Amino acid sequence: MPYGGVAMVLTPETAADVIYPDSDGQPMADNTKQFRWIVTIKENLEIIFASRPDVFVAGDLLWYPVEGNNKIRQAPDALVVFGRPKGDRGSYKQWEEENIPPQVVFEILSPGNTLKEMAKKLQFYQRYGVEEYYIYDPDKIDLNGWLRSEENLEVIEEMNGWVSPLLEIRFQLTPDTLEIFSPTGQKFLTPVELDQLRQQERQLAEQERQRAEEERQAKETALQELEQERQKYQDLLKRLRERGINPE
Repeated sequence: MPYGGVAMVLTPETAADVIYPDSDGQPMADNTKQFRWIVTIKENLEIIFASRPDVFVAGDLLWYPVEGNNKIRQAPDALVVFGRPKGDRGSYKQWEEENIPPQVVFEILSPGNTLKEMAKKLQFYQRYGVEEYYIYDPDKIDLNGWLRSEENLEVIEEMNGWVSPLLEIRFQLTPDTLEIFSPTGQKFLTPVELDQLRQQERQLAEQERQRAEEERQAKETALQELEQERQKYQDLLKRLRERGINPE
């Protein structure tokens, strides 16, 4: 998968000993629906890129793009960085990450989000190198996206059926919800749905094991019965010969 990150030279604005807090004091989510969507998107992206050591995925992680300025920051609900190793981080300090910005970010709306707030986030992501930006409103089932074109993030006109150039995931809007599909066509599932799917797979595997065991036992029983019939036949031939009767 191409990475194509926007290389940006950022000049430190203050001393190198500036403290960069790992928390902005804001809650990760305002309600259960928003939290569920954040976790679902983040965890499924982790699954997709589990075998890629050079893809970092995080949720609600503070991103500091400018060394020396701890006021310039944003915490996307989910972010993906191509070209950076996996691992735990208290925050994403871009100058410590080969100056590679997150290329893809997601925001899940809650009733508390304002137009002004979201406009500022769009400006931030556009200025600091995001290549794909997606906003989903689970209450209105409304999905919007922006794709970088040179220096600007341009609106994606049709999101229904849209395939992310970098993530290769597909977005499908239904009357009831948003469905997201992995590059292999697997639907994004919640952790509970994933666990239920694993349980179903275990049950199917156990049923298959039991079926194979029953078939093995049935074959073994059939062979034993066949051997018994053969032995009876041999015994009959022996008795006939003992009486001077040639069965042939």
